[in-house]
Amino acid sequence: MKTARHAKIIEIINKNNIETQEELAKALNEAGFNVTQATVSRDIRELKLMKVSENGERQRYVVFQNKDNWESDKYIRVLRDGFVSMDMAQNLLVIKTVSGMAMAVAAALDALKWNEIVGCIAGDDTVMCAIRTVDDTLLIMDKISKILQ
Repeated sequence: MKTARHAKIIEIINKNNIETQEELAKALNEAGFNVTQATVSRDIRELKLMKVSENGERQRYVVFQNKDNWESDKYIRVLRDGFVSMDMAQNLLVIKTVSGMAMAVAAALDALKWNEIVGCIAGDDTVMCAIRTVDDTLLIMDKISKILQ
């Protein structure tokens, strides 16, 4: 029963834009599977489903397939959640973060593996990134700005 339900979940999310657990539970119930929201929640965890944003407006469940894309999305979320402001001093980029988020933002920037960033050092609410050149610093600021939009 569980295997059939999991197969149906994958079929449903591949054919429909399912945004919430409630929508998924409703679709499963309509397909003949008697499920609760708690069951759907467990299934989502077991299937390693994740939500992705579509056009920055809606989110929908998708099957986790590529670890690199999932990891990048995770780091981008950390960057968005922690970011306050940024400024440059030649090839140094200083990023202000929400208090306590600097280490997470620095780790996220390092994990994105942008060639222009040599490395990051973090305090409590400030990250300093050593960038290869002044032009690269401007490029990184542009990349970060696009992520934050």
